[in-house]
Amino acid sequence: MIHRVGIIGAGTMGSGIAQVAATAGCEVVLCDLNQEVLDRSAAKLEQVLSRLVVKGRIESEEKKRIQALISYSTSLGDLAGSNLVIEAIVESLEIKTKLFQQLEPLLGDDCIIATNTSSLSVAAIAASLQKPERCLGIHFFNPAPLMKLVEVIPAVQTTNHNTDLVVQTIKDWGKVVALAKDTPGFIVNRVARPFYGEALRILEEGIADVPTIDWALKSKGGFRMGPFELMDFIGNDVNYTVTETVFKAFYYDPRYKPSFTQKRLSEAGYLGRKSGRGYYNYAEGAVNPEPQTDDALATKILNRVLVMLINEAADALYLNIASAEDIDLAMTKGVNYPKGLLAWADEFGIANCVDHLDALYDTYREDRYRTSPILRKMAEANQTFF
Repeated sequence: MIHRVGIIGAGTMGSGIAQVAATAGCEVVLCDLNQEVLDRSAAKLEQVLSRLVVKGRIESEEKKRIQALISYSTSLGDLAGSNLVIEAIVESLEIKTKLFQQLEPLLGDDCIIATNTSSLSVAAIAASLQKPERCLGIHFFNPAPLMKLVEVIPAVQTTNHNTDLVVQTIKDWGKVVALAKDTPGFIVNRVARPFYGEALRILEEGIADVPTIDWALKSKGGFRMGPFELMDFIGNDVNYTVTETVFKAFYYDPRYKPSFTQKRLSEAGYLGRKSGRGYYNYAEGAVNPEPQTDDALATKILNRVLVMLINEAADALYLNIASAEDIDLAMTKGVNYPKGLLAWADEFGIANCVDHLDALYDTYREDRYRTSPILRKMAEANQTFF
């Protein structure tokens, strides 16, 4: 059983994971080399829990219990005795592997060492350890206390015992687990790429402007945020880096090709909400353009983005990245899509998906628009995913 948890990195993600584990009753050591970052994390937790008390979500005794279970440290040595350690630091393979090499001698042989990476190879990170079988990916989504989904990613070296123990632990923490193969982007960050990439392509072709594309996907598709709103929320620098990482990791497959539009915004410092300007202007008093509320145009935009998303989800199933159930679970619980993409494919009509994708391929003659073999086979056999 996992009772004592170490978290490395006291930023937003690490602090959120610490809150989740402590709420579930685990003793937590939150470690960061920067004392100021630790102080901010403790202050933020106080603020978050006090707000929950005011709203009646938890009692004041529960707040004290959670806070008492979290200790703060600038020393990796204080992680000794942990049953599970999760790193939540910068998304760099070199930095993560260096950390793991420093960390492993401090921990017991049975301690599981996990990475919260969103797109790096878990196998490569595990290979830095003397006992790589103890390593796997545990990918939380931000904000960790609120987002229900956690992707669990065993590396090729990970033992089934360690995978099973982590899956059960994360479920005990009140989360929904999607088990994913160790491939670039895992489920969510792979399957979601067309939501951004195809929207950017539609913009670059001049088919519609930013507010119109966002309006189309929200009004016709039921998405909570449009792709440009979401990129501004995530940060254009972060979103571009994930896209670039996945593109390189898939040997420059054109389906994941980054956009020069987003690259230029990142280079200009137009990062979105956090910088005050991105695809939209967030300055006080700024007036942003209104969408063109044309139903026919909106349907065209939605269908193009939707079939690309469905194609990506279908290909993830075709290549055994995850089960159909976990793929749909990941997209509804991880990025709040209105429907699971494979269930949506059944509703839209798989033959209809194939026709739309073939029409895009015929227009552009780009491998970006190739139809996943599983969709074509299913269309021919008149099958559905569910």
